[in-house]
Amino acid sequence: MKARIAGNLAVMATTAMLLVSQASAQDTAKRVIVISLEDHKLALVEDGQVKKVYTVAVGKPSTPSPIGIFTIERRVANPTYQHNGKIVPPGPRNPVGTRWMGLSKHGYGIHGTNEPSSIGKAASHGCIRMAKADLEELYPLVAEGDTVELIGQRNEETTQLFGNGETPAVPAPVMLTATAATQAPGSDANSTAALNPPAVATIVASR
Repeated sequence: MKARIAGNLAVMATTAMLLVSQASAQDTAKRVIVISLEDHKLALVEDGQVKKVYTVAVGKPSTPSPIGIFTIERRVANPTYQHNGKIVPPGPRNPVGTRWMGLSKHGYGIHGTNEPSSIGKAASHGCIRMAKADLEELYPLVAEGDTVELIGQRNEETTQLFGNGETPAVPAPVMLTATAATQAPGSDANSTAALNPPAVATIVASR
């Protein structure tokens, strides 16, 4: 009996160690979210391997998405949206959907939408919109501190990730551009400073 209990405890300890090891591996993985504004695509790249590719909505010409290298500053599930005095609680009418991943560029983030027909277009107020299922799949795969690279025009990196607009890309290891490897997270081409939003469930965003 004692031997059986000891054996069960050993199995439980081994399982716990495996779960901790897997969690640690995820925490230490090098993750980069690459967004091509021209292609309306988002790729999750982990340790040089493309894990997921999604179609997204990006900023329209009058309210373009920022270009540059940022980080994920906050992750909020079922956020309350606030902008220009308007407050919308979680629910189907919420303009940012069920998940918010705020960038180090104040007011901008990756989120859902109550306008699903906008996905795949230049239609947002500057944020990156995702379809609900895609957003909720991506959300647990990333963490605060992960790098987000927003690229304005097609280049070698986006062609490797997404194709050239006519020919789809073939999944393969991706080498980050020199800009992504050397530019400090939180900087961008359109701003000299990035302000962090307050860490509360209510998010103030441009959507």
